[in-house]
Amino acid sequence: MEKHLHTDHHHEHHFTGNDIVRDVVIGMSDGLTVPFALAAGLSGAIDNTTIIVTAGLAEIAAGSIAMGLGGFLASKGDREHYDNELSREYREVQDVPEREAQEIIEIFEEYGITKEEATPVVEALKRNPDKWVDFMMKFELGLEQPSRKRAYTSALTIGFSYIVGGFIPLIPYMVYKDAGKGLIASAVITLIALFVFGIIKGRYTGTKPLKSGVETLLIGGIAAATAYFIASNFK
Repeated sequence: MEKHLHTDHHHEHHFTGNDIVRDVVIGMSDGLTVPFALAAGLSGAIDNTTIIVTAGLAEIAAGSIAMGLGGFLASKGDREHYDNELSREYREVQDVPEREAQEIIEIFEEYGITKEEATPVVEALKRNPDKWVDFMMKFELGLEQPSRKRAYTSALTIGFSYIVGGFIPLIPYMVYKDAGKGLIASAVITLIALFVFGIIKGRYTGTKPLKSGVETLLIGGIAAATAYFIASNFK
């Protein structure tokens, strides 16, 4: 009699979005929202689509540079922080090894592992200072080593995503001569884009796609409506 071994394969689905996805979300979110709000505000004050488009393009250029620079500095700061903590951990492993060993035991105790059970692991890590420091960086400080190219990649990704998002609300103003018609078309296109982008963002970030879509749409819509209201009442 043949015996068949039946195994059930359990597949876990986790959020696998990386830093690139995060940068695209940052760039696209602001790129869709800020130029849209600016164009809507100008539409409430003037009827010249050429000026609106020119101002929008200037904002996209300035915004993409500012956002990209912000991403660059943030990533560079993360790298510098990691390097500083890495140097400190190496010093502590060398200068106060017993204190660092006790910290490992305390980390394991948080997971219900006794000192006696953790001791062999501590002794093994002591024999390999690099692995010891790596363990402390990940489990004591919660830090992962950033890529050396991360700052440049982040700057380019955020900046380019901002440009792509920023052009969407301006396209109708390039088509229509009338600012009122341009505003209506821009609102329809941009709000749809915000909703779709919010859904996509929700899928990558692990939140409910519909909720994320509605929230993104509302943020962009409120920003544009506020800008239009202020401009139309103070022109």
